[in-house]
Amino acid sequence: MSYVFNDGFPSDHEAKAGILEVGRRMYAKNFVASNDGNISCKVSDNTVWCTPTGVSKGYMTDEMLVLMDLEGNVLRGTFKPSSEMKMHLRVYKENPGVKAVVHAHPPVATSFAIAGIPLNRAILTEAVMGIGEIPIAPYAMPGTQEVPDSIAPFVCTHNGCLLANHGALTWGNDVMEAWMRMESVEYYATVSMYTAGIIGQANELTCAQVDRLIERRTNSGITTGGRPHCSDCKDAASSTCSGSCGAACTGACGKDKKIAGTYSMSLQDRKDVEEVINIVKMVLAERGR
Repeated sequence: MSYVFNDGFPSDHEAKAGILEVGRRMYAKNFVASNDGNISCKVSDNTVWCTPTGVSKGYMTDEMLVLMDLEGNVLRGTFKPSSEMKMHLRVYKENPGVKAVVHAHPPVATSFAIAGIPLNRAILTEAVMGIGEIPIAPYAMPGTQEVPDSIAPFVCTHNGCLLANHGALTWGNDVMEAWMRMESVEYYATVSMYTAGIIGQANELTCAQVDRLIERRTNSGITTGGRPHCSDCKDAASSTCSGSCGAACTGACGKDKKIAGTYSMSLQDRKDVEEVINIVKMVLAERGR
């Protein structure tokens, strides 16, 4: 979808068209069930179009969408916005540069969120460059102020997060970028499940390799995303790597000759990922009924 921006924002028509398109894609890919999920897009410094509550994202129409200000006041529309819009509005307030937010329940990423496992291993080059690490926001009661408070710490430093026992949240410069990041989160989660839980082994990138990918990510204009754990950072007490261990990594870990570290799952890690796999099976079985 092509956007023509006016003062950095899409027009009302473009924003609503983007929301409807993402809603259809979200529903078609089984990232939501029933009336789950929500989407929003800014059209000015203080106004956003968003999805209504109680409506399937695959069957929305233009007149169902709601225009709100950043304080949560409805400016246009006859439908009621979702209570989860508090989460979206907090993203916009914490990081005014964000133009769109997508919330969904993709099965594998949601299973990681339920199991309490963040997506933070440097195993996939596209994930490191595109979205970085995906942390987990602590559990919060849906519809309450706890939810926006739980995601606030990640909004300026990352491109999305998992919501404990709930789902996933991504944001971006426009509604399609926010959606593409949601797709990338689910793909990252799926590859993590396959390599760790089914194959039982993953070759993690070294600190130097992660450095180069993050440099490329930054040069492409993506300055957020955090730093996934590289193979040199498995031991938090390591004196040879400072990448994911607290300080900025220089890449000079003395291990540059190693192409990639081999990550073999511990017994507890295997149990954790097996739990994710079982959760995924249950979610998919439930949706197939």
